[in-house]
Amino acid sequence: MDTTAMLANLQVGTAIMLIGMGVVFSFLVVMIWVMNISAVVIKKLNEIFPEAIPQPTKSKKKQKTQNDDELVAVAIAAAVARANNAA
Repeated sequence: MDTTAMLANLQVGTAIMLIGMGVVFSFLVVMIWVMNISAVVIKKLNEIFPEAIPQPTKSKKKQKTQNDDELVAVAIAAAVARANNAA
């Protein structure tokens, strides 16, 4: 392959790469601007239309009939007993 053709291909490749990087950089800059503008707009809208804060309701506490730790201990004991019987 001729060196001039290789040099031309290298120049074209570099130009395409720089154009692509410029497009990506431009997109990222525009995206950051849009995000900053939307943050300002949302803050203003939140001042105009604040969200209602839900009031906590009084609920009865759930009465436990048995401790969870006891249930876990029973399950472990049953598994160990079954493993010992299988062996």
